[in-house]
Formats: sequence, structure tokens, C-alpha cells
Amino acid sequence: MSCLFCKIVDGSIPSTAVYQDDQCYAFADIHPQAPVHVLIAPREHIVSLADTNPDDCALLGHLLWAAAEIARAKGLPKGYRVVVNTGPDGGQTVDHLHVHLLGGRPLTWPPG
Repeated sequence: MSCLFCKIVDGSIPSTAVYQDDQCYAFADIHPQAPVHVLIAPREHIVSLADTNPDDCALLGHLLWAAAEIARAKGLPKGYRVVVNTGPDGGQTVDHLHVHLLGGRPLTWPPG
């Protein structure tokens, strides 16, 4: 498979691991937009949030839980942002579902 994130998840492309379990792999973004910028990707290849179905509900909940767990471990008590970009108009640049965890500085709204 030629998916960049599948290769990161399986270890064939190096990354800075932040968290991992049997359902997801989280790693530091190589172009961080905040002091803490972690990408949380499911181990299973799913193109985007738009490609999920009811069978994916538990996995989607797990990705959000993992984001909160990483935020706790990174010491972000004042808050953080969790983002899922979906499709080209939503800013998704890698066709593998992933959650962005951003924190460590005040984040403004709207984001862009």
C-alpha cells in the first residue's frame, strides 16, 4: 500500500511515537502548528471521516479518548484543540483518517 500514514503506522517510515495501542498510533507532526501537535491515526486504513460507517463508532470514540489521554500526558490542563480535516475542502492532505491534537498555546477562532 502506498499510503504515507499506513507506512508510518507499520514502522516502515520513521516517526516520533507519542502513543500507541492495538487500535491507533500517535506521532509528532513534522510541521507543527502549536507547541504540541500530535497526529492520531487508526491502524486500520480508513480514507477519511466521510468514509466511516456505524461499525467504526467504537474506533472513532477511541481516537478521541487517545487524544485526551495524550493531552493529559503532555500536561495541557488549560485546554487543547482536536481537529479532523475531511476531504480537500476540509484541509485533509493525507488520505488516511487522523485526528490532530494541538495545544501548548492559546488557540484562536476561527482557525482559518
